[in-house]
Amino acid sequence: MERTTDPVDETPLTAEEYEAVHAAVAAAAGSRSRSLNSLFADWKDVVEDVEEGYSLCAPEFDDDLACRDALGRAWPLLPPRVRAIRRPELDELDGRFRAATVPWPGRPEEPHQWWRYRIPLVVEAEAGLPRPGGWPLGWEVLPFPKPAGVRVVEWGRP
Repeated sequence: MERTTDPVDETPLTAEEYEAVHAAVAAAAGSRSRSLNSLFADWKDVVEDVEEGYSLCAPEFDDDLACRDALGRAWPLLPPRVRAIRRPELDELDGRFRAATVPWPGRPEEPHQWWRYRIPLVVEAEAGLPRPGGWPLGWEVLPFPKPAGVRVVEWGRP
């Protein structure tokens, strides 16, 4: 767990707090082998992939968001002090994700699983392939045409 200069982080976590964190993550992620740190690391990786230009298809994007789903389920189960310690990190990653995505057209942002209804601003696609609804292949499964704010960047040009 990263240390901060926030006074709430000065006392080491108790054994009970650690056990509560492990139980919350196991309940949320469906696995005792996952950790809160690994969920944060996975969410950071997804955010970085989206910031750089997402290169996989929409179903893969949906799958990649599972780590944020698990964080969302675990969050209310975590001890309050752990939430206070980790809140700045989660807020920073969420803010970066919001900045690198656009909301689904016509859908108001809801607090519950808001990340599920956002699209990367930059989607990478193989050059020369069809673009149904303006989307690269693998994104046409979305129930709307590509929003004007989403840019498709081609890769694989000779």
